[in-house]
Amino acid sequence: MSDIRSTYTDDLRFYGATTPRELADRFGTPLYVYNERILRERCRDLMALSAQPGFGVNYSVKANANPSLLQIIHEEGLVADAMSPGELCMDALGGFTPEEILYISNNNSPEEMLTALTHGVLISVDSLSQLDMLGGINRGGRVMARFNPGIGAGHHAKVVTAGKATKFGISPDRLDDVFTLLQKHEMTLAGINQHIGSLFMEPEGYLEAAKVLLKLASGLPADALKALEVIDFGGGFGIPYHKYAGEARLDLAALGRGLHALISDWAAATGYRGRFLVEPGRYVVAECGILLGRVTAVKENAGTRYAGTDIGFNVLMRPAMYDSFHDLEAYRGDAESAGEPVLQTVVGNICESGDILAKDRLLPLLREGDVLGVLDAGAYGFSMASNYNQRLLPAEVLIQADGSPRLIRRRETPQDLTRCLDGLVRQRSGQEAGPRG
Repeated sequence: MSDIRSTYTDDLRFYGATTPRELADRFGTPLYVYNERILRERCRDLMALSAQPGFGVNYSVKANANPSLLQIIHEEGLVADAMSPGELCMDALGGFTPEEILYISNNNSPEEMLTALTHGVLISVDSLSQLDMLGGINRGGRVMARFNPGIGAGHHAKVVTAGKATKFGISPDRLDDVFTLLQKHEMTLAGINQHIGSLFMEPEGYLEAAKVLLKLASGLPADALKALEVIDFGGGFGIPYHKYAGEARLDLAALGRGLHALISDWAAATGYRGRFLVEPGRYVVAECGILLGRVTAVKENAGTRYAGTDIGFNVLMRPAMYDSFHDLEAYRGDAESAGEPVLQTVVGNICESGDILAKDRLLPLLREGDVLGVLDAGAYGFSMASNYNQRLLPAEVLIQADGSPRLIRRRETPQDLTRCLDGLVRQRSGQEAGPRG
């Protein structure tokens, strides 16, 4: 039987040989579900942006760090970044070698830098202070520097990572200071990078920012330009979150034409033979992921109809943090019509008034027991999830290329909540049970 709102995933055959209701019954909810075929398609979209020798795609692991997904991304030829020791661990589990990992982070402690050096990866610094710190513990080494091109982009102020109002990057007018520190520590500038923000949907701003970085590279001393190995233009490639409204996609063909012309002409003019990288995270994984949950209660308050679910902002933070929009599907699978769409506000099970998944949304009339699908949840979904309210982290399932589901992360148990406390709790209990004076 058909579901009450599922045309998008039906057309894609997103759930392969199973159904969302079967997955919810088998693995429980909330549940992240990923589609291998779509993930591979997005990787190939990006790898095809340019045929320039040395062009590649640097996947931003913070978007989704599940090692099973990282293995697929690695198989498709992408390299990866990391911004923490934990992400270095996940990259290694995904099959990435040190030569395929860039450590692009900010405000590192010396201990974190030493960890990255131990892993043998190239470290990017985004301040003069961090460059000086790294030079002090890695004299004579290689380093990458992140610059702020002065052009920002993004769907929310909290995801704009360039321009005047951001913590990221070194201002290009401090380039002389960069070289003073490089000389002080006898270091080699092996790479330069930038990132303008997240979720741009037009190619022009990205290309303009790429020109800024290439202009900076052109102004490097001849010996420094010759030693340069990596130019990373950053990312922020957007995806259409308003699927049911027919939102247009980012024109990758236009972006690819512009980027290929830009880097091929620049390489020919300068003799550069190193790597050119783009750094998308969201575009790679967002559309391959859907979050399943259940409607657990419905009610009306002051004329607003609420559909309560088990999808709290501990499971999907983006709507509460960024006011982000995610389209919803509803799976019922019986013969009863849902009738005309009505305004409803879909909320989670966290004890916070801001725990709103979708506000005043026209949807089929939801009822208890319906399974909901939150579209485009593969990026910054599980990776931003938490145990707030001591809720358990959800399971993750991969719909493999043959259509079969495979569990790639089990659901947490109450015992997992105390795994870092067990010894302390037992120790404290023993002390309390001892003699009292």
